[in-house]
Amino acid sequence: MFFDEFSPVLNQLTGHPVAFLGGFVSGLLRLSLTDDPVKSWLDKQTGTVSSASTSTDGNNGRGNGPTSISID
Repeated sequence: MFFDEFSPVLNQLTGHPVAFLGGFVSGLLRLSLTDDPVKSWLDKQTGTVSSASTSTDGNNGRGNGPTSISID
């Protein structure tokens, strides 16, 4: 039925309306939490400083190009 498909959305909306609507609006506007205006505003609100995470992914600084593998 039509109501069954939207029941999880309605449960989140009634349980946490501010968080739900904030996420909904940021999704509509395609805002990323790691972009500077949003990130700096969130840092001011929470009082913490977040830094950009850098992961090595095992490439040892060789860039993001393809890697060769050998299969025995």
